[in-house]
Amino acid sequence: MNTGSYETDELLHQYLLFHYGEAGDQLPWAFGPRTALGFPARCVDEGVDLERVPRNGRALDVGCAVGRSSFELARIFAGVIGIDYSATFVRAATTIATEGSLAYQLKETGTITRDLVAQRPPNGGGKVSFEKGDAQELRADLGTFDCVLAANLLCRLARPDRLLSRLPDLVKPGGQLIITTPNTWLESFTAREFWIGATPETGEPLEALKDRLQEHFQLDRTWDLPFLIREHRRKYQWSVAQGSRWIRKD
Repeated sequence: MNTGSYETDELLHQYLLFHYGEAGDQLPWAFGPRTALGFPARCVDEGVDLERVPRNGRALDVGCAVGRSSFELARIFAGVIGIDYSATFVRAATTIATEGSLAYQLKETGTITRDLVAQRPPNGGGKVSFEKGDAQELRADLGTFDCVLAANLLCRLARPDRLLSRLPDLVKPGGQLIITTPNTWLESFTAREFWIGATPETGEPLEALKDRLQEHFQLDRTWDLPFLIREHRRKYQWSVAQGSRWIRKD
């Protein structure tokens, strides 16, 4: 897994904008793809079936980055754990949880920047805890959860199969598993033998994912989630993640 790039200040500031930036800061062009903004919040808003959420439920955000989806889960669940491999991201998320905000820089062009502040959503930072961890080797004593979110994570793991094999032990019967992925399978992150589909032999990723999960999970819903990552004022990455919600079988 290529993890070094996730520890740079440049990427940290980019992700803080992606997670917490105002729409006008993320995309100053009125003609741009504004429906792609707010992706971390939309993963929760569009992914969680509120009718299935029990009272005092717990949620796990695997690959939480700088934490926005974890805070959105805390609007719904009584306790949330966010886990990410990047120590830089975890420190930032923890600072936002404990102090309520974190200053960062918006890149305009070249070395011209503008100062911004990431603000914790008003849902109680005390309900969320963050920790560094490897999605492929999650600690054994995490417990079980009523909802597990893995947003844009699978195709960045060296061994996504290890996370998939752990999921039945993490999600309670009747609980929800939400996966989003742009299916950007690259050998720089994942050896081809460990891709989830995406080859002529293994077929479409969603069907391959269904084969991996169907023993323990029922596919409940699929949908598309556009997202936009700003590199600078005049350059953006527009992508469309495939969202899927799965219900843990009894």
